[in-house]
Amino acid sequence: MEARINIAEKGREALKTLFNIGAYLSKSPIEVNLRELINLRVSQINSCAYCIDMHYKNAKAKGETEKRLYGLSTWRQTNWYSDREKAAFAFAEAVTAAAMTDLVYKNAGQFFSEEELVDLTLIITTINTWNRFNNTFSTAPE
Repeated sequence: MEARINIAEKGREALKTLFNIGAYLSKSPIEVNLRELINLRVSQINSCAYCIDMHYKNAKAKGETEKRLYGLSTWRQTNWYSDREKAAFAFAEAVTAAAMTDLVYKNAGQFFSEEELVDLTLIITTINTWNRFNNTFSTAPE
């Protein structure tokens, strides 16, 4: 795959806004490992090889297990994730598909405060934006 443009170079100013969001989210009360799993799951849905590679490596470096990383795309069929994580994955899938239901929202509300739901949504929409930039401009994994 050949890059269409070098987004890091040509989009430097535009990407500053995403880096600022990332700085905010790094201070979120949502656990860093959960943030990485959400980023990985959304990137799987969006078929973003660059982000899958990055967030897989990041999650592994932060202590995530191979089994949980490999099984993430089938999280509903395993008992390897907590109820909080499962609620976050369902929420992430619904936000990504622009198909939020009352059931998914209410379930997430059992595990996340209102402030955390805002951060959770920002995590999800931000990785969706990164996925779209990387897919549009054919950014290949390293």
